[in-house]
Amino acid sequence: MPRTADHEQRRRQIADAVVRLISEQGLDAVTVARTATVAGMSVGLVQHYFRTKDEMLLHAFREVSAHIRARVDERIRDGVAHQRPLARVMADVMTEYIPLDEARRAEYRVARAFAGRALDSPALAEVDTGNARQLRADIARAVHNGKECGEVDERLDPQSAAVRLAAVMEGLALQVYREPEGAAGETVTRFVAPLLEAEIAVVFTGECRQYTA
Repeated sequence: MPRTADHEQRRRQIADAVVRLISEQGLDAVTVARTATVAGMSVGLVQHYFRTKDEMLLHAFREVSAHIRARVDERIRDGVAHQRPLARVMADVMTEYIPLDEARRAEYRVARAFAGRALDSPALAEVDTGNARQLRADIARAVHNGKECGEVDERLDPQSAAVRLAAVMEGLALQVYREPEGAAGETVTRFVAPLLEAEIAVVFTGECRQYTA
């Protein structure tokens, strides 16, 4: 009998195949047969784990979201471990969502494809909405912590700041994705870090008393 780990590995293989198809050819290229070929499995084995294409897509979307989340969590842990200012940690976290290299570009293409399909799929929409809420919650928590340590003005509302910074990040991500190559792309990419830092500086205006002490 296959171990549980084997089942999880196969499900990851299938999700990776779906992501590869979407990143290279688009969402319409994903079929059970093509996914099986890319994953190196039989159609029957893929259908054993996912009865429908929508189930397969939902699992792949969750996997992509989990990969991004893992990187974000690592950025946060690293920032805490090295006692970096919250403004610096936020810049690092938000940069993870911007397609500044090939890996993140493929990831962003997949996420956009899923977000488009989510308009007609409640299950995918739930994941998409959950991701957006999690991002705003991360930012709001950082703003709240900043108020406690002195990096943020005590009068600032964390929720409104989170909406603002999330909107800026999403807008920058889209601008970068639209200009992947050539002079235009290089120009947009060059502005990402300064623009992010400028917007974050509007929120995180002070210094953390915990570190300065």
